[in-house]
Amino acid sequence: MDDGKPTGPQAKWWSRPTTGRPGRAEPESRALGEDTPPAPPGAGDPAAPGSGADPSHPTASAPDHPAAPADAAPPGAGQASHRPRPSGAPLHEPDAYSTPPYGDPGPWAPAPPVQRPTPAHGTPVPPQAAAPSPQHPSPVPPPTGVQGGPAPVQPHPAPVQPQSQQHPTALQQQPAPAPVPAQWGQYDPWAAPGQPLTQLGPPAGTEPGRRKNRRGGAFAGVLLLTLVASGIGGGVGAYIERNGGLTTVELPQASRTTTDRAPESVAGIAASALPSVVTLHVSGTAESGTGTGFVLDNRGHILTNNHVVAPAGTTGDITVTFSSGETATAELVGKDSGYDLAVVRVRGVSGLKPLPLGNSDNVQVGDPVVAIGAPFDLSNTVTSGIISAKQRPITAGGEKGDGSDISYVDALQTDAPINPGNSGGPLVDTQAHVIGINSAIRAADSGKGPERGGQSGSIGLGFAIPINQGKRVAEELINTGRATHPVIGVTLDMKFTGDGAKVGTKGADDGPAVTKDGPAAKAGIRSGDVITAVQGQRVHSGEELIVKIRAHRPGDRLELRLTRGGEELTITLTLGSSSGT
Repeated sequence: MDDGKPTGPQAKWWSRPTTGRPGRAEPESRALGEDTPPAPPGAGDPAAPGSGADPSHPTASAPDHPAAPADAAPPGAGQASHRPRPSGAPLHEPDAYSTPPYGDPGPWAPAPPVQRPTPAHGTPVPPQAAAPSPQHPSPVPPPTGVQGGPAPVQPHPAPVQPQSQQHPTALQQQPAPAPVPAQWGQYDPWAAPGQPLTQLGPPAGTEPGRRKNRRGGAFAGVLLLTLVASGIGGGVGAYIERNGGLTTVELPQASRTTTDRAPESVAGIAASALPSVVTLHVSGTAESGTGTGFVLDNRGHILTNNHVVAPAGTTGDITVTFSSGETATAELVGKDSGYDLAVVRVRGVSGLKPLPLGNSDNVQVGDPVVAIGAPFDLSNTVTSGIISAKQRPITAGGEKGDGSDISYVDALQTDAPINPGNSGGPLVDTQAHVIGINSAIRAADSGKGPERGGQSGSIGLGFAIPINQGKRVAEELINTGRATHPVIGVTLDMKFTGDGAKVGTKGADDGPAVTKDGPAAKAGIRSGDVITAVQGQRVHSGEELIVKIRAHRPGDRLELRLTRGGEELTITLTLGSSSGT
């Protein structure tokens, strides 16, 4: 059992080293640099406390002991012997430099601190190097080398230092020292007073290179941990930023309802009209196009614009796609370029829903309207607006150059967005009744009038053929395949720049400008007359007169106002009829 007492080899008291053998006087001097360490203070004074010498003998010698092996003796150290320690005396001289009296740790105590030689005859010793008094001995640290203690450390033997000539000292025989510890191999015995006698090296396993490696590894670990923590923190922060917190967020929301919209609302109108609206894809030998149409009856007749089906010619294909996605092939029933209207028919399709027709004469400026179509082939597109104007005379077409494809329309103007692809689609009122057929837009990049099929977007200037005119033409196309045009029987001077429509001087093929036995001739109209109003509406050009006349049916009676030689006249006539193209 370990009771605190040393059980292994005990630390031994190293006697003061001397420069000679026992019983032999020391040489008076030695050369500086030899392995002779300085004697500790009081070594030459027999009366010095703690010296272990007998005061009655100027020089003490140790009892005889067997000599240590020659190969174990440290360099410069003579043979040493041991003397019994007087009772109460410290194990060795006090260490002025705070050097531990024992090794780090081990069975052997380290060599006593090296002392500088002191002058003879009581020269004062520095306070830090003074020996303790007998009345106040220095406490002695416990010896090392006990069982279970640290590994033994090999002490470094103290070199012999030359002594003063007045204090010769006998060389004591010492046992063979243990291997020199690392810290004792790095001190300078000739260092300046007041400096530690040992310069401790790095502990085992803590060499500078290894310490640097450990520090580098620790730094890399801290850096990696910082990066990982930063990444985790950034991810958590981003998640919180996106989701507003670490918990699941559920926003309040109204429950789903199946409440129907009011029939007069845009949603109600669209829900009612969309099943009757179709998209047409037309392809011919030279060109193709897309437009819109709507169902007229259960027999499969569909009304659209003439310029929508024109690319098909007489041998092209016309495909109709319903709002449900069902498709069918259509055939041309009839068309008229003067009104820009056409009728196609699909067969073998059931469940057709005709779109009811309204009365365009009842429309007022400012009434809300909804336009439905496939602008840029975007089927089932719904836009809304109002009636911006009525009886807006427009002309469209004229690509052939001979005037045979020009359309004259007394149109309804709307600001509901209409774009290429809306042509032929319905313009409906709040009751989902058709009041017009969307046909033309005013393009922002053209100042020449309304254009069909232009690629410019809507600028809020859309034009629709009044359904009253469309109904009459559609009926004629379905029944006869051709439409009739109302006429008054005159040839107009289209180069006239004055206000009104001027009757020309010559007609076609150099014939008379006023057709013989025609409606105008019967009413008394002459060549050179300027017609200024129809049914009380002002006429500013020849195109406007044609538009106003075509807004009526053949056989209708019209009141015209005209000027002749500066005199204003009012006449009444009955409209005639001509076959359209």
